[in-house]
Amino acid sequence: MKIINNNLLDEVTAKAKASERLRMNYNFHDSLDAKAQRLLNALEQGTILPIHRHSHTAETYLLLRGKIRVIYYNDCKKITESATLDLSSGNYGIHIPANQWHTLEVLESDSVIFEVKDGPYYALDKNNILE
Repeated sequence: MKIINNNLLDEVTAKAKASERLRMNYNFHDSLDAKAQRLLNALEQGTILPIHRHSHTAETYLLLRGKIRVIYYNDCKKITESATLDLSSGNYGIHIPANQWHTLEVLESDSVIFEVKDGPYYALDKNNILE
């Protein structure tokens, strides 16, 4: 049994802080081929997530702690919408449709999201990163 509690969030956050990428996943799915990808994503300020999209799946973020800004873009790399996830404001999560260009900005250290998307896992390729 794995309980999602402060101890687990602290453990994954410590690994994110020690990581060169300033983020760390904790997967609940058994393999990258699993039909459902469920994971914690601990994110530190300064992590860089390229503007990207998932052509095969939508994804959902639920904020467990911290504060992040999710940003949507169009094909010309122009911001079309943004939303700040912050528990104190009552914004707990966001659903990102398939093919939606997006990224996130970490606004508060020790931020952790629970992320869900359809599997299997596909590494981002040049068609799914907006440069």
